[in-house]
Parts: sequence; C-alpha cells; structure tokens
Amino acid sequence: MARFKRIVVLTGAGLSAESGIPTFRDAGGIWAKYDFREVATPQGYARNPLLVHEFYNMRRADHARCTPNAAHYALARLEREHPNTLIVTQNVDALQEAAGATRVIHMHGELLSALCARCGVRCPWTGDLSIETACPSCHRDGGMRPNVVWFGEMPYHMDDIAAALAACDLFISIGTSGHVYPASGFAAEARACGAHTVELNLEPSAGTHVFHEHIHGTATQVVPDFVARLLTAD
Repeated sequence: MARFKRIVVLTGAGLSAESGIPTFRDAGGIWAKYDFREVATPQGYARNPLLVHEFYNMRRADHARCTPNAAHYALARLEREHPNTLIVTQNVDALQEAAGATRVIHMHGELLSALCARCGVRCPWTGDLSIETACPSCHRDGGMRPNVVWFGEMPYHMDDIAAALAACDLFISIGTSGHVYPASGFAAEARACGAHTVELNLEPSAGTHVFHEHIHGTATQVVPDFVARLLTAD
C-alpha cells in the first residue's frame, strides 16, 4: 500500500448489478426496455413529465429492496483504511454509502434526491414525485424532478474529479462499459498524469487498452480480493 498515496475509484453499473440494480446497456438492461430519449432527457421530460416521474418512482421503489454487496463493502473498507481514496460513481443508487463509504462523488446525480428546477434546491427524496409535488424550499408546484443527470446535461462535480485524476497515482475502474463520456476518458486522463490504471470488470471494456492491469470477473468476486491484496501489499 505504501506504493500508492492517492487512489481514485470509478464505479459503474456492474458494481451494483449483483445487488439487483439493473444495468443499462446489457441485453435485458434498462435501455432495452425503455427509450432513454423518453425517460432520461430534458426533452422527454418536457414532452411527458408524467411518464418520467413514473419511471423514476418505479426505480426508487425497486431501490428500496436492494442492499449493498461484497464489492460495495470492500470499497468502503478501502476508503476507511486508506483515507486518500475517492470514489467517483456513475451510479445513482445509494448502496455505496449504505455500505459505509463517505467520500463518494455522484457524477450522474442521486436517485434518492430531488431537484427543484425553479429554485435549484436539492434535497433527499425517497418517496414518489409528481408534477404536483411542491418544493420544500420555494413552495412552488411543478418544479420538482429527479436529481439525476440526463443525457445532454453536464455531469456534476467535474472540476473536483479533474483535480483528483491529476493528483492520483492509482486509478481503478470497476464495472463500467467504457462507453459513456466523460467517464470513459478518466482512465486516460489519470494515466497521462502518471497513475497506474487497473480495470476490474466482467469483461474488457471499450477502453481496456488504457489500463496497465486487467482483472475480469463479477464485482463480488474480483473487488474484495483486489482490495484485500492492495491493503496488505508492502
């Protein structure tokens, strides 16, 4: 562990798949069942907010039945035992925090959070949303939406992520396809700044050539083992 001083972990849908959170691009994933243009774009929301609220209300209800898996707990252990660890997740679920992690950046927002499009306030939200839901801050109806980043919107905390990528000496990518920009470029950014890059994934990602190491398998198989070896290495 003495070899690495600053660690950035990027996680994707593959981290939470074994907890019952569906992936997006796999066969049988969310985008095989729903048209993302209708439920995950500002234009889709403007056309049919009822449909979008129904989609995210369903996802919140499904999330309530899911619990962290061994990979989430392994990353929480890494953060706890190596304080200079930052977890950057593309996932909107709250399972990493439920496992005990505290330094987590949700670059695509959070499912259990709502955003008021009128006043900009963000607040925890576990129940349903509708077009009639009033903002708890400005008290106006009709402005509350899921606090998630839709296609065409800017991901959150990009300046903080860029600074962490430039400073890290170990970059670990877990459970991500490598198809979604800008996260798909993070490994190359970290490597260009001198970081050692590791891919832990079910199969090689679209950007697998950027990584120094590749370990393939399910998240619950490869992540706990890798973290254990990392924490016990000289």
